[in-house]
Amino acid sequence: MNFDEAIAAFEPALPLAVAYSGGADSTALLVACAARWPGQVEAFHVHHGLQAAADEFERHCAAVCERLGVTLRVHRVDARHAPGESPEDAARRARYASLATLASAEGTRAGIQSIALGQHADDQVETVLLALSRGAGLAGLAAMPEIAQRDGLVFHRPLLSVPAEEIRAWLQARDLPWIEDPSNADARFTRNRIRTELLPALDRAFPQFRSTFARSARHAAQAHGLLVELAQQDLAAIGTPPAIAALRQLSRARQANVLRHWLLQAHGCTPSTAQLDELLDQLETCTTRGHRLHIKIGTGFAERRGVLLHWYNPSPPTEASR
Repeated sequence: MNFDEAIAAFEPALPLAVAYSGGADSTALLVACAARWPGQVEAFHVHHGLQAAADEFERHCAAVCERLGVTLRVHRVDARHAPGESPEDAARRARYASLATLASAEGTRAGIQSIALGQHADDQVETVLLALSRGAGLAGLAAMPEIAQRDGLVFHRPLLSVPAEEIRAWLQARDLPWIEDPSNADARFTRNRIRTELLPALDRAFPQFRSTFARSARHAAQAHGLLVELAQQDLAAIGTPPAIAALRQLSRARQANVLRHWLLQAHGCTPSTAQLDELLDQLETCTTRGHRLHIKIGTGFAERRGVLLHWYNPSPPTEASR
């Protein structure tokens, strides 16, 4: 699917906000959406405060929006990561929180529930490769969905089938300016190394890799959805928190599936593979009433309390540390 076809197929609820960084992808998306729905589109810009050039990014976005006749709304945030935290994860969380803040801010067009994001086919491939490099399961291999709900908003990624090169060609043909984020050239970030080293090699070896990776991601998303449905059914049967005897009646694979689901949904906790394997091993030997179970899981602990399996965090994060 080319860029114009992707925009033609995009049918969000209006009015619409476009997450606008000033880069090529979000610029093309903003320009195309503003042309298709004049007067119904606003631009949301997140000033991350991570680079000296951040102020210049904001000025560039303001100039482009003035040229397009589009309202620009800016939210400033300190997206620096905490010790031991991934800089990319910290920036992503700050970005989503800022977009939600902008959508509900005083002065923003009433009724905005749809936000368009500019990720494209190359971004999707990078996400799949990152997931593979980390040994991710189906949830990671599913990569980025075309439509997702978060914080009461609907996020759309209408360009996931469009290669980055085509987006830039679309902008160049219209003499439209964009900015290049210097952090995209920083080889310390795995995603940047994938972009500069792996994608060119894949392009030479497998020219159709963007579409085939996207298809694999969709298959993974479908399979993950089935696992979530099964986990919901199993959790309804074993209870919340889970009854250990009922949990032990499930196969080890279903135990792992329902425990991941319970920990994430009830506690926002994602266990490592090693932690989950240890928990499953202990559940296997948990055959007597006096058997003690207490292991580290994520930021807290899973433990046996009577006939039930509980999870708790002895030191929950304060508001200041979140």
